[in-house]
Amino acid sequence: MNRREFLITTSVAALAPRVTFASTPTELVAQPVSAQILPDGEPATPMLGFNGSTPGPVLRTRQGDVFDIRFRNQIDEGSAVHWHGLRIDNAMDGVPGLTQDVVKADAEFAYRFPAPDAGTYWYHSHNRSWEQVAKGLYGPLIVEEATPPDVDHDLIVMVDDWRMTENATLADGFENMHDQAHQGRLGNYARALVEPNTPVRRGDRVRLRLINVATDRIFPVEIEGIEGNVVALDGMPLSALQEPSGLILAPAQRADIIADVTSSDQISFIFPTQDGPYRLGEIAVVGENTEREPSEISALPANETAPPDMDNAVSLTLTMEGGAMSRRMMQGMMGGDIWALNGQSGLTDTPFHLFERGQTARIRLVNGTRFPHGIHLHGHHFFEVGAENNLGAFRDTTLVDSGETRDIVCVFDNPGKWLLHCHMLGHQAAGMKTWVKVT
Repeated sequence: MNRREFLITTSVAALAPRVTFASTPTELVAQPVSAQILPDGEPATPMLGFNGSTPGPVLRTRQGDVFDIRFRNQIDEGSAVHWHGLRIDNAMDGVPGLTQDVVKADAEFAYRFPAPDAGTYWYHSHNRSWEQVAKGLYGPLIVEEATPPDVDHDLIVMVDDWRMTENATLADGFENMHDQAHQGRLGNYARALVEPNTPVRRGDRVRLRLINVATDRIFPVEIEGIEGNVVALDGMPLSALQEPSGLILAPAQRADIIADVTSSDQISFIFPTQDGPYRLGEIAVVGENTEREPSEISALPANETAPPDMDNAVSLTLTMEGGAMSRRMMQGMMGGDIWALNGQSGLTDTPFHLFERGQTARIRLVNGTRFPHGIHLHGHHFFEVGAENNLGAFRDTTLVDSGETRDIVCVFDNPGKWLLHCHMLGHQAAGMKTWVKVT
């Protein structure tokens, strides 16, 4: 990456208008859209979106309420919607070939499920996701706590990148083998998308819900103009709050930050690179809040989780293989898949493991490749195992660096067939996916 190739803007784009609903039936329509991805004054970009925009509308409800969504497919190929991070019934998970049939063009599908966990989630296409998500088929999904934290602003910050041509269209080559064998499809333009795009005041307390919606790019994010803590990762509250410095978001990962505005000018979102910092966007700071009294930031209320049974946990290993400069790369050049998990590429008839409902597993993730991978498990969250076997953050996606080994602990208590894959979607497209079954 260099400064000539990586375009950047200091403005922040606004998302579509907020949609608030619980059990009220709501339509979510996938359709071609025209989006102002580049700065104002540049041409608009033909893309895909939901309900006339990309990103799609904010879907928001309270914990325990029901989402009742009629998905209508008005693009010229099959699609489906996955509700990323929500621990819901298997039939509603939105994975064609595993939990449902693909929703064909001009057809529809009814999704209806309760929202068991408060937190920050998102929805996106899960059919040809490496292309449909890159074209804009995604949006934020928010489940509010029964008693939300005391903040002056609740802001969604989605970070994304796009591979743009000089005439403001998306570049072709969504299945480029070179991309898939390396870090995936990385864009040459990036920005932060904020909703609602309204100024804040110095002294305000804000909740920033960061979501990495990029198909393949890992985003380190530095935030200037605030002081506060990370209170949740991947939607799940942290028992011990963390500093926001050094925050890294793999594709699909999220982080909730509660912080006080310290700048009198702006909150800035910075993407540090080897060529220097790039400003993804900013939120204007106008005026001062003189009424809010200083107070500590408290942990969010925990979502209900089953405690792992470590004494009887089954031990498994999942090894990531393939990619550039590997033996499997030759298979890709001969028409096969580039990536594999435990020697298997793509979905097979046999699951990675068959779990009894409620069974605890300790899975060792071994990255034997030259590239990082963000491993995502559907329908569940898992604990990242830290030093001295301490159970760390409760997540649905974990970033495993090249050559790294990481253990995760999961209670498989949600029946059904669940996808387990790399959320670098180019890697998933080229074989890095498997599935588990919970009886």
